[in-house]
Amino acid sequence: MNQATNSRASLPASGQPVQLSPLAQQLSEAAQRSAERDSTLSHRALGEQGESLLNQIHGNHYHTNKARHDSEVPNTDGPALLERARQATEFVNSANTDAETPNPFAGLSREQLSLIIYDDSGTFTVNERRAAHHEAYRQEQAWKRAVVDKAMDEYNRTGKMTNFYTEVLAHYESLPPIEQAQLPANYKADLQMRIADQTDRRPSAENNPDNLFSLLNTVFADTFVRR
Repeated sequence: MNQATNSRASLPASGQPVQLSPLAQQLSEAAQRSAERDSTLSHRALGEQGESLLNQIHGNHYHTNKARHDSEVPNTDGPALLERARQATEFVNSANTDAETPNPFAGLSREQLSLIIYDDSGTFTVNERRAAHHEAYRQEQAWKRAVVDKAMDEYNRTGKMTNFYTEVLAHYESLPPIEQAQLPANYKADLQMRIADQTDRRPSAENNPDNLFSLLNTVFADTFVRR
């Protein structure tokens, strides 16, 4: 597990506990809340809660309350936390513009970003959660582009997509439970069936690009977080 999500500070040779950064401490506490939530909700209930939490930072609900979100200040005197919240608000208001402010959560892992996105304890402001979601979306799109390029190459060479489906399955299994729960209940089983089908299939006599793109659209229809 990433150190930032470890619930305990490690002990160096001196025996003194390591002082976690403010963000690492927040992520550690968020990880504990996430683990408790994931262990107490059914798969369906977890998916519904995930959708509800995303709605707090998207669409009409977010924009209706945008003035309040932009003025939200963390309940802390910590200058680093206050500055990060300010930067997150500046980022979400400048996203997709030529003057885009750096995202304070750029470079965090998908697991860490998920802890922020789905934490409604008040530890993170709504705009911080939205900024974290922007970064998760950016990472997901980068993965999608890379895996599609590989899928097209595999399909053109072999007429199959075994490696593609296998990689998509591995990606699904790497997602936090609350994100897995938002996908169709049979998503994993469907991918496993597709992998088995590809293994038994002979290479296509003639590659069909339309068929390839149809398959890609089917697989990716529900796999990506919303912008």
